[in-house]
Amino acid sequence: MGEGEMELGGSPSRQRLPSLRRLLLALLFLGLVVTGTDLILLEHFEDRWQLVPLILIGVGLAVLGVHVLQRGPASLRVLRITMVLYLLAGLTGLVLHHRGSSEFQLEVNPGLGGFELFWKAIKAKTPPALAPAAMLHLGLLGLAYGYRHPVLSGSHRDTADEGE
Repeated sequence: MGEGEMELGGSPSRQRLPSLRRLLLALLFLGLVVTGTDLILLEHFEDRWQLVPLILIGVGLAVLGVHVLQRGPASLRVLRITMVLYLLAGLTGLVLHHRGSSEFQLEVNPGLGGFELFWKAIKAKTPPALAPAAMLHLGLLGLAYGYRHPVLSGSHRDTADEGE
């Protein structure tokens, strides 16, 4: 076969999909472990809201484990639903962290308001206002893994992607 020609069975980009899906799954797993470890080390469990990301990470690891073992449409659907919950938790966390930081900034300087308060709250180290974006990132990684996944379509035209 000459340069630029491809084998029967699909485009080169379709042949790379299984590798890309495995990479996304590995990054999701690594992100869950690292983020969960970080939250535990930071003792991120002072109140019930702080438990949400820890619980979701535990659920995410369990769902991911089941999906890796089964690789079926049901486990992939549960994984996708879990990732949507990550997005919701991330957005909620951003609001809660910003609110907590704003309250602290107002205690220190009651005259703050508007953009100045917003900016001070975003730049504050405690609570880190953008830290919950990690949950958004993990949720998007999981959704990217499941996007147009062949086990959900029922079609296995992309035979290189079977079993993923």
